[in-house]
Amino acid sequence: MSGEQFAPGAGVVYTETVVHSAPERYVAEAPYQIAIIALDSGRRLTARILGERVAVDDRVEFIEFRSDVPCFRKAGGETR
Repeated sequence: MSGEQFAPGAGVVYTETVVHSAPERYVAEAPYQIAIIALDSGRRLTARILGERVAVDDRVEFIEFRSDVPCFRKAGGETR
C-alpha cells in the first residue's frame, strides 16, 4: 500500500508481536507493538499499535499515519 493514504477505519487484531530489536530508523522507540489488522472492509494491513497493548481478536481503531505507517489503538483506548 505504499504511497496510498486511505483512512483504514477499524478492525480486529489478527496477530501481533512486540518488536525489541528494531530497524535503525525505529531503534529509539523500541520496544513497540505491531499487528496485522483484519479491517472491517475485508482487507488486512500491518500497523503500529499505540497506547495499551492489544491481543488477538481485540477491536482496534485507526488513529493516524506516522511517517506513512498506519497507527491504531485499542478501541476506546488512549494513546501515549
